[in-house]
Amino acid sequence: MSDTPNNLEALRQRIDQLDSDILRLISERAECARGVAEIKTQDDPQTVFYRPEREAQVLRRIMELNHGPLDSEEMARLFREIMSACLALEQPIKVAYLGPEGTFTQQAALKHFGESAVSLPMAAIDEVFREVEAGAVNYGVVPVENSTEGVINHTLDSFMDSSLRICGEVVLRIHHHLLVSDTTRRDKVSRIYSHPQSFAQCRKWLDAHYPQAERVPVSSNAEAARLVKTEWHSAAIAGDMAAKLYGLTRIAEKIEDRPDNSTRFLIIGNQDVPMSGEDKTSIVVAMRNQPGALHDLLEPFHRHQIDLTRLETRPSRSGVWNYVFFIDFKGHHDEPRVAAMLEEVRLRAAEVKVLGSYPQGVL
Repeated sequence: MSDTPNNLEALRQRIDQLDSDILRLISERAECARGVAEIKTQDDPQTVFYRPEREAQVLRRIMELNHGPLDSEEMARLFREIMSACLALEQPIKVAYLGPEGTFTQQAALKHFGESAVSLPMAAIDEVFREVEAGAVNYGVVPVENSTEGVINHTLDSFMDSSLRICGEVVLRIHHHLLVSDTTRRDKVSRIYSHPQSFAQCRKWLDAHYPQAERVPVSSNAEAARLVKTEWHSAAIAGDMAAKLYGLTRIAEKIEDRPDNSTRFLIIGNQDVPMSGEDKTSIVVAMRNQPGALHDLLEPFHRHQIDLTRLETRPSRSGVWNYVFFIDFKGHHDEPRVAAMLEEVRLRAAEVKVLGSYPQGVL
C-alpha cells in the first residue's frame, strides 16, 4: 500500500509527458497541413482544400489501426476534430444547414466537418441549396431520410432543379428528450412543442405519458425549445444541442419509440469526389411510361451485381402520372462495372442524372 502514492505520481508524470508529445505531434501535423495549403495554392489559386475522399480514407485507417482501449468511433471523432482544426488553417469551411441554430442538422454538420467549420443556419432546404449554388458557402447539409418516418421529399425535389453534387453523407442517431425551463410547473404541463417528425417518432411515449397535452407542431425542435423559455405550462421535444443552447432541463430522456431511430443527411457541394475505396452513388432516373419500366430499370443493377441501398419514387414535373426514381447504390461512377451499368440504364431511360458519387459515411 505504501507504493500507491509513488505509483500514482509516476502515472501522472507519464501522462504529462504523453500530453507534451501529443501537443508536439498535433502542432507538427498542423504545420504539414499549412505546407499542403501553400503547395496547392501555388499550383491553383482556386484549389479546393477539403477532400472528402481523403478524409474518409484517413478516418477509416485510424479505425483499422486502433486497438483500444478507446472505441474506434471515438478515436475517429478525435481525429476528425484535429483534421477540422488543421483544415481551418488552410481555409475555414463555411457550411449552410437547415436551421435554426440547435437543430439536428447543425449537429450533423458539426459531426461531419468538425467544430472548426463555420456553420450558418438557413430557414428552408431550398435556401441551403441556393447558398451553395451562389458560392456564399462551400457546402450544405440537408436531411434526406429518417429510419422511422422515411424520406424527406423536399430534399429530393430540390435535387430535380439543381446542378449541385452530393459530396458525402452522415448518419446521426436521433435521441429526443422532453425539456422544460426553470419556470415550468412540471405537474401542469398542458402543451408540448416539437417538429412534426419528432411527434411522429415519439407518438407511443406521448400517448402513454402525456395523452391530454396539446401537441403543437413548429418549424424545428430548436424553435420548440425557444418557445418553452417563455411559457410556464409548456414542454418541448428536442435534442441535446437545443437543450444546451436554451438552457433547458431534461425531465425524460430518449423518448423516441424506436431505440435505433436515426436520420441520414447529405453533404451538397459543387465538386466531383474521386473514389475513396468505399463509396456510394446517387442518381435520378426518369423512365418512359410503359409496362415493365421498373423491371427494365433494375435489371442492369442485378446483372452487374450492384447493391441497391435505396429506391424512392417521386411524381415527375413533366406530366401527370409520370414518375422519377431516386436510387442509391454502392460503388463509384468511375468504377468500370458501375460505368457499364449506368450506360445500359441510359439506353433504357428517358433521362439519367448522376447526383454524385461520395464516400460512405464513416461516423
